[in-house]
Amino acid sequence: MKEIMDELSILTIDIGGSRIKATVLNQAGQLQTNYIKANTPSPSSPENVLDATKNLVKEFYDYDRVSVGFPGYVKDGVVLTAPNLGTDSWRGFDLRQQLISLLERPVRVVNDADLQGLGVVRGKGLEIVITLGTGFGTALLHNGYLLPHLELAHHPVTKSKDYDQYIGDKAMKKAGLEKWNTRMQHVLQILQTVFNYDHLYISGGNADEITFKLDENITVVTNLDGIKGGAMLWQDEFVVSNS
Repeated sequence: MKEIMDELSILTIDIGGSRIKATVLNQAGQLQTNYIKANTPSPSSPENVLDATKNLVKEFYDYDRVSVGFPGYVKDGVVLTAPNLGTDSWRGFDLRQQLISLLERPVRVVNDADLQGLGVVRGKGLEIVITLGTGFGTALLHNGYLLPHLELAHHPVTKSKDYDQYIGDKAMKKAGLEKWNTRMQHVLQILQTVFNYDHLYISGGNADEITFKLDENITVVTNLDGIKGGAMLWQDEFVVSNS
C-alpha cells in the first residue's frame, strides 16, 4: 500500500477569506508545481468560489487526488459554517461532492487551519496551529493526529467580541498595530492557560505583523509550509473522520 501511495500526486487547494491558493504535491508533501493564488471572489457564494477554483487549477492536469482547506466548519465534506465567506449561502453545501464532480478525482475537505496544522506540526505532544488572516483559525493536534475541529474563533474573548472580531484583519486595521499586538499577547496567554500546549505555530498573512518576542515554544510558519498538509490528509492514520 505504501508504494502505491508514494506514487500519488495530490492537488492541494487552500480556500481563504481573501485568497484561494493551490499547488500539486507528492505524497511526501513536496511541491511538484508552482504555488499559485487568486483573489477570493466577492460575493463569495459557493458558485463563485467553485468557478474561481476551477479557473485557478485549470493548468493542473497530472494529479490523482484532491485535498482542500476551507475557512469554516466542515463535517463529512459538508459545510456547516463559513463566517468569512457567508454562512447563509454555504450552510449545508456539500463541497466535497461538488468538487468531486468538478475535478473528477477523489476529494477530502477539512478546515483550512486543520490543513495547515497537518503540514507544519512536529508530531510531539499537544500542538496548536493558529492562522491570522481574514479571521482567526485554529487547529489542535496530539502526537501528529488531527483532533476534532473546534471553532474557537467564535468563542467570546471579551464581553462584546469573539476572536474574529478581536484580532481578525478588520480588527487589526481598525485598532492599529500597537493595540492589535497587545491583543495578540492576551490571546496567546489565554491559549497557553487553557490548553497548556507543548508547541504553538502561527501562520497566515498577519503573522508577520507580530512585533513582540514570542516564547521559545511558539514558531511562525508560512502558508506555503501549511499547504503541505494536503499530502498528510490522505494518510488516514493521522486524520480524524470529519473530512
